[in-house]
Amino acid sequence: MDMLEKVGKFAGNTFALWVLLLAGLALYSPDLFTWIGPYVSLLLGIVMFGMGMTLSVGDFKLVLKEPKGVIIGVLAQFIIMPSLAYVLAKVLQLSPEVAVGVILVGSCPGGTASNVMTFLSKGNTALSVTITSITTLLAPILTPAIIYFLASEWLNVSAGDMFLSVVKMVLIPIILGIIVKLIFKNKTKAVNGAMPIVSVVAIVAIVAAVVSGSRDKILDTGLLIFAVVILHNSLGLLLGFFVAKLLKLNYEDQKAVSIEVGMQNSGLGAALAMAHFSPLAAVPSAIFSVWHNISGPILASYWGWKADRQKEREESTKEKVEEHQAS
Repeated sequence: MDMLEKVGKFAGNTFALWVLLLAGLALYSPDLFTWIGPYVSLLLGIVMFGMGMTLSVGDFKLVLKEPKGVIIGVLAQFIIMPSLAYVLAKVLQLSPEVAVGVILVGSCPGGTASNVMTFLSKGNTALSVTITSITTLLAPILTPAIIYFLASEWLNVSAGDMFLSVVKMVLIPIILGIIVKLIFKNKTKAVNGAMPIVSVVAIVAIVAAVVSGSRDKILDTGLLIFAVVILHNSLGLLLGFFVAKLLKLNYEDQKAVSIEVGMQNSGLGAALAMAHFSPLAAVPSAIFSVWHNISGPILASYWGWKADRQKEREESTKEKVEEHQAS
């Protein structure tokens, strides 16, 4: 069990590296991965099933204890990133498929990696988990609605079909995961230990499938999409932080909201794009999957270091006061 957890932790810590490696291999030899395309929805369902097995009633208690932070985080998630995506698509005059792809990933709920990043940043991890859980459960309704409202001017969007897809890929697997956990209880701990590895493999496979399916177009427009993704993610992190600060959440909550807003469930974005639009529309989600697993750890490391320095200063000041009082 310990070995499984260590491997899972290693897989999570090196996730961005594996994504980059497989994405590069998919660009070099797309035939190795194109067969994965039809299974993208299934792979995402497996990830969501794993998430369901980790959920508990405690993840939602914060809604009653600290509703302000939860409400701000959920609203920020579904307002800031979709709005930024729409503005970037208009200002940069992106092609229809790329524009829809950027809006799609912006309209997705937060990703589970945000919980780990919030923990490393010394932010409010409980708030992060609650926001991720609620936005994921709201995704079947809000994600298709937002995409329909913002992206219809570029491509035809069927909100009804997309709703059914999100229910199949997200809601049903999560519910099944919760049911399995309730039935088997402690017996699921061993499975939970393996889920980080399964999740990493699934997301990496999804990225490789997306890249292999639109290799030629990526080579033509990859730099532009990468620049848009970096801008989208960076502005999301920044605005999430300042909105939380403006609304007077405490510093730990500000960090949680920032990371929740900036880190998306890019696997869902890629799966929806493949199912309803085109491989090119899935490219922003694939690149987002790489980039936010670079920017997230960088920001979390900075905030974690800053928190440690602050703690050291406070302890040093306390010691000096105690020494002064003793003398």
